[in-house]
Amino acid sequence: MNSISTVPLASSVLDVAIVGGGPAGLMAAEMLSSWGRKVHLFDAMPSVGRKFLLAGRGGLNLTHSEDAQLFEGRYGAQRPHLAPMLQAWGAKELQEWAHGLGIDTFVGTSGRVFPTEMKAAPLLRAWLQRLRHPESGVPVQFHMRHKLTELSSSLVEKGAQTAMTFVVQDVSTGHARTSHVLAKSVILALGGGSWARLGSDGAWVPVLQSLGVPVKPLQASNCGFHVAGRTGTGWTPFFESRFAGHPLKSVALSWQAQTGEMLKRQGEFVATTYGVEGSLIYTASADLREQINQQGHAEFHMDLLPDRPLAHVIQEVSHPRGTRSLSSHLKSRLGLEGVKMGLLNELLPAGDMQDPLKLAQAIKGLGVKVSATRPIDEAISSAGGVAWEGLGPNFEVKALPGVFCAGEMLDWEAPTGGYLLTASMATGVSAAKALHQKMKGDEP
Repeated sequence: MNSISTVPLASSVLDVAIVGGGPAGLMAAEMLSSWGRKVHLFDAMPSVGRKFLLAGRGGLNLTHSEDAQLFEGRYGAQRPHLAPMLQAWGAKELQEWAHGLGIDTFVGTSGRVFPTEMKAAPLLRAWLQRLRHPESGVPVQFHMRHKLTELSSSLVEKGAQTAMTFVVQDVSTGHARTSHVLAKSVILALGGGSWARLGSDGAWVPVLQSLGVPVKPLQASNCGFHVAGRTGTGWTPFFESRFAGHPLKSVALSWQAQTGEMLKRQGEFVATTYGVEGSLIYTASADLREQINQQGHAEFHMDLLPDRPLAHVIQEVSHPRGTRSLSSHLKSRLGLEGVKMGLLNELLPAGDMQDPLKLAQAIKGLGVKVSATRPIDEAISSAGGVAWEGLGPNFEVKALPGVFCAGEMLDWEAPTGGYLLTASMATGVSAAKALHQKMKGDEP
């Protein structure tokens, strides 16, 4: 999809260099090229948008159609930083942008917005075509297999200048070489720390830290969790062998948010060999992770029958079952079976299973303890990154004049549902605007 272009010599100073070919970097490139800027985009991988393509394999979730206030609330503690960007370029603008590429969209039953074809590849192809051959503006120049290893920024007579060192993988020889690039302005859109094989390996963290840029530790977000189990050592061998991989559908989770309020969401997730993962778990992942960081463990409660009131469940559980087993009784009276029944047997003491009131309460609020996140490289996204206090109000890095940051490498996180992509692209738009305005001010 992309080819390596000739590397600019250090003696020639680029107008704009963007490092990172994910949604944030590509969006920044599009904005700047449309304003007449000569943009060179560098990426460590053989092609751009690799994580974007993989995320869209099961259906590309572009954004969400919910009310703006609810939408902005999905960003938690970082809402004050992200809300102004999303108000300037958010869910509505993202859909219009997709339509401009010839990609029709629709709103699913959950409120999520998808391309009609449900695939990421057609959108990315159309996007790259426009970047390389714009109807107006300047074509973006792509430089693939360029991994950033060093950079430094200094003030010069007419603004700032950034020197960057890349390790370049030469396809023809199979060898690596070093390339030095100078640029007037730079946008770093290097991603977070998840899915390293697709380019988001967090290798930029020590590079920026060594230059005095404050970076919050990268942590797993939208991730699976290890369960503590009733004995504190995970699932029993029986449960793991019988139910690992089984989905828990039509359940509701309740957990304590970092603000102290109790949250409740309905959906589904999956029991795994190590614990739990899936969309409903991802929704709670930031709060659960922070509880683990502070207390060494976290707990959520699961309503196995969210559409049945507690009084009804008590009545059905208490109904005489005669010679039937408890499993048969619960299946007959409440439709409880499979992994849901397995979880009750796994997590409830035997005495509670025989007590109708305690059993009914557990069905409506089964406590599940988790002890750790899965490794960050398995996570859908990451938390942490360049701290907001290290940036000026215009996304420029305080310690690096002329260098701006965008995308997931900034310190924010969001649940799945289109929020990650929307904010990544919105930060790319905002950083591009800020860079463009700064360059206009530096030009005669």
